[in-house]
Amino acid sequence: MKYLFVLLLIMSKPHAQEYHFASINYLIEQEIGRVILSEVYNELGIKITISPLPGKRAQHEARTGLKDGEIMRIYSYGKETPSTIRVPTPYYYLETMAFVRINSNIDIKTPKDLNQYRIVKVRGVKHTQNITKGMPHVTDMNSTKQLMRLVSAGLADVALTNTLDGLVMLEQLNITNVIPSPQSLDRQSLYHYVHQSLAHLVPEVDQKIIEMKQSGKLDALILKAENQIIRNYGSDAK
Repeated sequence: MKYLFVLLLIMSKPHAQEYHFASINYLIEQEIGRVILSEVYNELGIKITISPLPGKRAQHEARTGLKDGEIMRIYSYGKETPSTIRVPTPYYYLETMAFVRINSNIDIKTPKDLNQYRIVKVRGVKHTQNITKGMPHVTDMNSTKQLMRLVSAGLADVALTNTLDGLVMLEQLNITNVIPSPQSLDRQSLYHYVHQSLAHLVPEVDQKIIEMKQSGKLDALILKAENQIIRNYGSDAK
């Protein structure tokens, strides 16, 4: 009878909330997002795990409910993936930057300037996919490392990625003949998305992001996460 009571007591305890999200692998901003979003959920008393995946697979798993959502995507992702719900308040941002070889005389000021060049970008990443839509000479690769190596070797003219992502990879690879253009082509806010079956999470997470923004805690966390991830990538290069 005593053992039955203990068993019933254990079974009656509520299971801790836990969710499993996808991120895009090999991108600096996504690594930063993993740190930030984990802390947002931690403050809500919710445990999350995050699986880095190729961009298209991450979207597929979020769309079908195989994952509970994605940690970080641009606004248009929500229109393309209606089975997910956008948490309204963004918590980070990215810039679409063109990286070119030094002394290549390639001058990129607007997206239209990309048309004539051989462009490489990471497969499944929405901001670079959108900006190159319909352009004739675009090749998808698996990682930013591949982009920078191709441009450095003269096998591609322009690498498109987030500014911070590109700069960190150039430093890690010790590539000195590739530089960012003088200005970014676009700047977009980044949002957390959850599968529609978890709509109840949206107001709770959104309110926590707003609170952390207003208190200054989010800015401090972003700075800490950026420094941590950049330092980790730097140590990986040694």
